[in-house]
Amino acid sequence: MGGLSPGLEHLFGYASLVLDEGDHGTVARLPGYRRVWGVATDNLRAIPGYKLYLSRSDGSRPAVHVAFIDIDPHPSSVVNGVVTPVSRTELEVLDLRERNYDRVDVSGQIEAEFPGRVWTYRGSAEGRERLRRGRAEGRAVVSRDYLEKVRAGFAALGPDHERAFAESSSLDDLPVADLERLDLPPDPPPAREPL
Repeated sequence: MGGLSPGLEHLFGYASLVLDEGDHGTVARLPGYRRVWGVATDNLRAIPGYKLYLSRSDGSRPAVHVAFIDIDPHPSSVVNGVVTPVSRTELEVLDLRERNYDRVDVSGQIEAEFPGRVWTYRGSAEGRERLRRGRAEGRAVVSRDYLEKVRAGFAALGPDHERAFAESSSLDDLPVADLERLDLPPDPPPAREPL
């Protein structure tokens, strides 16, 4: 897309961000990609300011890698989603939230015109490696709540978008677990030295 206006930012959400941003965004399509389970978090690591998962059945913290949706290149597929205007501050907050991903510019690839840049998140090398390791160890799972949130986002857009989501996704290869997400507090600020 030529002549992008500096300072105007947009985000293309194709999974959980669809439900978060669907009321404020514009439905759009990103050709050349397909949804897959592409990244994971290691539930054995507690990262301040991030999240971990507890089993709904007994409250334990299972030794699993929790998988999340990513997009992989696929020449004959088109991923549908929502493009939402965002501020640079909101992008910085999202960069922290989406720590399994790298933010990439897809301005020239989205099938609709938006002023300024359009970003999306693609799996980072570290996030993809965690999922690869979880699969190899037989410990990769999907949180039922996450999967239901993603599906609800596309259902809210209507049956055509729900169908397009299903057609542009390969999401049937991992077990689904009943997990409760627990958001961890950030590290406390360092104590100040007395004057």
